[in-house]
Amino acid sequence: MNPVPVLVILGPTAIGKTRLAVKVAEHLKGEIISADSRQVYQGMTIGTGKDLSEYQTPSGQIPFHLIDIRNPGYEFNVFEFRNEALNVIENCSKRSRLPVICGGTGLYLSSLLQDYRFSSVPENPILREQLGSLSDQNLIDILTSKKQLHNKTDLTDRKRLIRAIEIAEGEETTQCEEQKIQLDPLIFGLDCPRELLYSRIDKRLSDRLNSGLIEEVKRLLDSGITPDQLRFYGLEYRFVTDYLQGIISREVLETELARAIHKFAKRQLTWFRKMEKEGVVINWLNAEHDPDFNVRIILEKMNRLTF
Repeated sequence: MNPVPVLVILGPTAIGKTRLAVKVAEHLKGEIISADSRQVYQGMTIGTGKDLSEYQTPSGQIPFHLIDIRNPGYEFNVFEFRNEALNVIENCSKRSRLPVICGGTGLYLSSLLQDYRFSSVPENPILREQLGSLSDQNLIDILTSKKQLHNKTDLTDRKRLIRAIEIAEGEETTQCEEQKIQLDPLIFGLDCPRELLYSRIDKRLSDRLNSGLIEEVKRLLDSGITPDQLRFYGLEYRFVTDYLQGIISREVLETELARAIHKFAKRQLTWFRKMEKEGVVINWLNAEHDPDFNVRIILEKMNRLTF
């Protein structure tokens, strides 16, 4: 099978990725595949920035995928994302639609663009019983001795830590799967001066807090999602949960959450620069430019992709 052309639009949070992706998809008969680790969850809309209204265009709604596909509380992972995304890409290709991957979760993007190999490892009850008697630090030492860590959240939750060791052990004896299709990606990244990025982050956070973010988290808690489950999703959900639990004040919520999102954006950019050092070619666009200007740049470079 020939490599499948895909367009990728990546960048840090609040940079304007969705708006640009929709405009390009409208021009090129595209369908958007979200590469965001939290937009997969139903009911988590404001805090994850789904901005579903942005998919509406004068010519109709742009199709989107991997949004609202799991219930909150479920622990979606990179293995599932990669398989789901590849299935969508293959389906788009068969229908002569351009897959437009849009998002900022670096691990998810790397799993597609850097051809990660995964093996499906079943549960090992005997190993789990052996690991269950060990301290968290002993488990961390075992895991770090077996693999390079891509997902640091494996170290913060005992259940995930044991499962990560189980997978690492299983991969030693299980043949990794081959990627079912090969991709021919053209990758664009959005960036802008840090002061502008942080200003956009702060404004968006203020808008979200004033548009029902706190009420959204309260509804999730009232639905039976535990505080620890919501904290697992980080950023907005962790801080708002702490606020609703009376652990932090509204002032701390606003100031510390903004600071945490700034740091998150920096980590995203660091991941993308690491991808470049590892050979991934990213064509950087200035997010200060009008989106239509950046669309024209993308369309000019898209000439090399054929269907």
